[in-house]
Amino acid sequence: MRKLTYYVGVSLDGYIAGPGGEVDFYPWTDDMPEWINARYPETVPTHMREPAGIPAGTPNQRWDTLIMGRGTYEPALSAGIASPYAHLKQYVVSATLAAIEDPGVELVRSEPLELVRRLKREEGPEGKDIWLCGGGNLAGQLIEEIDELVIKSYPVLAGTGVPMIGGGFRPTAFTPVRRKEFRNGAQVTWFDRA
Repeated sequence: MRKLTYYVGVSLDGYIAGPGGEVDFYPWTDDMPEWINARYPETVPTHMREPAGIPAGTPNQRWDTLIMGRGTYEPALSAGIASPYAHLKQYVVSATLAAIEDPGVELVRSEPLELVRRLKREEGPEGKDIWLCGGGNLAGQLIEEIDELVIKSYPVLAGTGVPMIGGGFRPTAFTPVRRKEFRNGAQVTWFDRA
């Protein structure tokens, strides 16, 4: 069975973006994107892969399928990019989007739990797992199906914004299994569901 991995960047106080969707407050150093691009090239949007030094045709390492909410999808759509991750099978969960004009992106209006359960049972296009790209509201709806967390934790406080997990109080235990630290104090930590 395939795994659902929530791979996301987060501030020290638990926000994945500012109140207006800002993510430019995260401190970066050269070693971090280089490391991420080598291990998780599929997380770089298709139109940014070549500028990021990821050659065309670079295979996906971990995931061949992506699920995201409207808030995560909206910045690409606003920039005129209907298929931001064309190298992955993409699902956008939204009850408010009228339509998506790209056949490579499937609009899902129904219950996201059922979608994820179905995707976990199916073989992915490349036999890989599923990336929960965001956002916090969708992650909150899918918390019982998240098998793994890969958290990029940045040494910055946001104060307010989009929480990593939205929704009600549902304590869910995870076990840290590995950690990688970068020059700027950011860390990537891997957690398996306990």
